[in-house]
Amino acid sequence: MSRLTRPRPWVVLTVLLAGQMMASMDGSIVTVALPSIQHDLRVDDAVLQLVPSAYLLTLGVLNVTGARTGDLIGHRRAFLGGLAAFTLASLLCGLAPAAPVLVAARVAQAVAAALMVPQVFSLIQLRFDGSARKRAIGVYSMVLALGVALGQVIGGLVVGAGLLGLTWRPVFLVNVPVGAVLMVVGLRALPESAPVARRLDLGGVALLTAAMSAVIVPLIFGRQYGWPEWAWASLLAGLLLLVVLVRFEGRVVRRGGLPLLDLSVLRPAGVGAALATCVAVMGCYTAFLFVLTLHLQNELGFGPLAAGLAFVPYAIGFATLSLTWARLPEGAQSVLPVAGPAVFAAGALTVAALPGDEWPPALMIPVLFLAGAGHAAGYSPLVARVAAIVGPERASALSALNSTGPVLAGVSAVAGLGSLYLSTGLGFALVAVAALLAAGALSAAAARATWRSGSHAPERAARTPGG
Repeated sequence: MSRLTRPRPWVVLTVLLAGQMMASMDGSIVTVALPSIQHDLRVDDAVLQLVPSAYLLTLGVLNVTGARTGDLIGHRRAFLGGLAAFTLASLLCGLAPAAPVLVAARVAQAVAAALMVPQVFSLIQLRFDGSARKRAIGVYSMVLALGVALGQVIGGLVVGAGLLGLTWRPVFLVNVPVGAVLMVVGLRALPESAPVARRLDLGGVALLTAAMSAVIVPLIFGRQYGWPEWAWASLLAGLLLLVVLVRFEGRVVRRGGLPLLDLSVLRPAGVGAALATCVAVMGCYTAFLFVLTLHLQNELGFGPLAAGLAFVPYAIGFATLSLTWARLPEGAQSVLPVAGPAVFAAGALTVAALPGDEWPPALMIPVLFLAGAGHAAGYSPLVARVAAIVGPERASALSALNSTGPVLAGVSAVAGLGSLYLSTGLGFALVAVAALLAAGALSAAAARATWRSGSHAPERAARTPGG
């Protein structure tokens, strides 16, 4: 098997993270282009909503299945196959002559992303080790989180540029040359990876697909339609199906099979609490970005590009912490996941305290910088620690949870906190964000206390070549 960490590990990491960035950005880059799409294709609001939501829905439903498919066919083959399909689907989006074609192409994009994205974390966990893994996860976390914000900025730049008079189409077509280059480099640089599973848990796939669909559909569309009865019934059905899924997967394990959703990664003490913090932080980030973007545009009169650029200090703070935390002493690293959400919460409360018609740059630049740094501190070190505890042999299982959790948290946060913002205003919504972040800090503190007491499962000693 080829080695990922020798001779040029960061070339390979660049390929993986560039693919991750394309998929992350495509969830938000289209938002800025929606008015142009509606005008050009002459679609009503209901159909227009499907352009972003079809992508998010499909990605959330299929992430876990995509992770397990990597076990079935090999992570390298799954990543490159997903990348090729994503590139082709992007071309179809950019050339779509009508709204139904665009929506279908967006679904194809999401299917491809669900195959490609989970392999990124799996390959990082399998091929990097020690301090190299910490640095790689720091960069991975930065790309995962900032793709959403950068999508808004780049979308504004591309649509505003009016390239060749194509209005919205370049936001999709830009993926085509990038994807082609990544395919060429990836075919040469990515190592071979052998399959580790012989069959896919089709029963688990059916149950998880039904459960996630039943949960995510009302979260995406419920607010738009005033939370009708069908939305609450669907949520309840989805939760019941998740219970059935857990029981079904337990039987798969007892029969000696490989479950689609392997919850055994949550068994080591502290892991569940740590992942709960990660989900809370990522969900709060999505809600913070959503409600603040609406406030800047609807209340303060910012244009789409200006609203996107307002988050640049946040992005710089996140990037700075993500790229430097692994160099800190171990004691400081263990404190970051507790302090980070608290700092992020303080930033949210500061924004909430502003008068509704003011945006003082001298205050907001450092506040957003610190909020971004707090976000990174509450995510990257925990993911790295959990990866070390569960071990490379559970790479796909952890990747499935780590890929699906933020998507589900983001959809839930936008549905719940977005509704709170629309009904009560920015202040109450950001106070709720701060409360959730405080809960995340407490959860991280519980995980840290468990690990400091030495009661957690020992970290795996397995080492990969050149790690």
